[in-house]
Amino acid sequence: MDGYSHNSASAHGLTPWHGTTIIGVKRGDRTVIAGDGQVSMGNTVMKPNARKVRRLGAGEGGGPEKGKVIAGFAGATADAFTLFERLERKLEQYRGQLMRAAVELAKDWRTDKYLRNLEALMIVADKDVLLVITGNGDVLEPEGGIAAIGSGGNYALSAAKALADYEDDPEKIARKAMKVAADICVFTNDNVTVETVAP
Repeated sequence: MDGYSHNSASAHGLTPWHGTTIIGVKRGDRTVIAGDGQVSMGNTVMKPNARKVRRLGAGEGGGPEKGKVIAGFAGATADAFTLFERLERKLEQYRGQLMRAAVELAKDWRTDKYLRNLEALMIVADKDVLLVITGNGDVLEPEGGIAAIGSGGNYALSAAKALADYEDDPEKIARKAMKVAADICVFTNDNVTVETVAP
């Protein structure tokens, strides 16, 4: 497939915590994941500057793979951080092999009684692959090197695919696509966090 988008604004409890907009763009040997900072509950903005894109495993005393995986989430914040922690453990277990760690996380997410209730989607990347991980047990690698999730994901994906025809810089594509999503989707703002991986 050329790209991937999934709307994750599902109900959590009685009031939907709307997804956000996260986009991943891979061009050549550079991959960027960008996301906005808005957390909404119903029609109310609860927080404008949440950090939904992060570098996994970065920290002092880490091994050679520390900080070489980036990830962004759309969905319930607490659920997403649980998944981040699980993915970090899988990365440690499989010595930084992101594809293997993602597949094992997806298996657990689909079959584990606790994890099955988590409402979030993730885009993850290292220097080699860009992946979307879902709670259905899917690990998807978009052919066109562009993936987007969240309530504004379709807007960002469409913009990025149009930009990709004449722009090679993945960060420029991601930032411009996020601006389009923020202009259209009321659950997305222009407070953008960007993380990059490269060899």
